[in-house]
Amino acid sequence: MSESYRDVLVAIDGSEESRHILTRALSIACTGGGRLHLLHVIEPLALAYGADVPMDVTELQSSLMDQARENVNRYATEFSIPPDRVHVELGSIEKTIQEKADVLCADLIVIGSHTRSGLALLLGSTARGVVPGAHCDVLAVKIRRS
Repeated sequence: MSESYRDVLVAIDGSEESRHILTRALSIACTGGGRLHLLHVIEPLALAYGADVPMDVTELQSSLMDQARENVNRYATEFSIPPDRVHVELGSIEKTIQEKADVLCADLIVIGSHTRSGLALLLGSTARGVVPGAHCDVLAVKIRRS
């Protein structure tokens, strides 16, 4: 007998591929009567570009968060995800996904994974970074770039 996933956390980056990832996650959540939570993580500019950023980026960071919320809310509306299950967080991407999954008691994380080769394969991906610290199953939906 197979067990259904009850709380599915889908992490998107806001790109066009997000629609494909959301479609896959929604089919999994709906099959078992589960709840789908939508997460988009914005990495702090200081973390992304180093702590030695020579200017105050607070306003820029706030603007990026506002844009991310608008983008994620469009996906939430399109996929009928209630506002209380839509999350936009600031932090380290992999760690924030893991922590949000724990807080929500998610039993599945769904994340996109780009097909990589060469140096990009050696450098890893967000999906690869999430798996070791996750306390639940992780589904990496393969994204192929043309």
